[in-house]
Amino acid sequence: MVSYFFALFGVIVDLFRDRQLGGWAKAAWLLALFFVPFLTVLIYVIARGEGMAERSSKESKEYQAQTDQYIRSVARTSAGPAKEISRAKALLDAGTITPAEFDALKSQALSRSSYTQ
Repeated sequence: MVSYFFALFGVIVDLFRDRQLGGWAKAAWLLALFFVPFLTVLIYVIARGEGMAERSSKESKEYQAQTDQYIRSVARTSAGPAKEISRAKALLDAGTITPAEFDALKSQALSRSSYTQ
């Protein structure tokens, strides 16, 4: 019974994921799922199973690419502890911050780097 619900959920998700299937065809599949659920899931998986796998794989690759791109963008923008300390030192040398504030910024930068390593 649990595996049937997984298959039913997979069919419904695939119906809405498929860009080539028209709205009326999606509505017909959903109606068939409502009135004859077990048989419709079986027919859908047999008739459109290969397309389901391709769409799922494509979506997975797109999500992975988006995740990789996000990680690269965050990694480029984050400053390491050495950069943060050098910026704080420049502020100290300019007289913008006090030595106590410099020590606080330095300890923050060093503590963050210990979490990321």
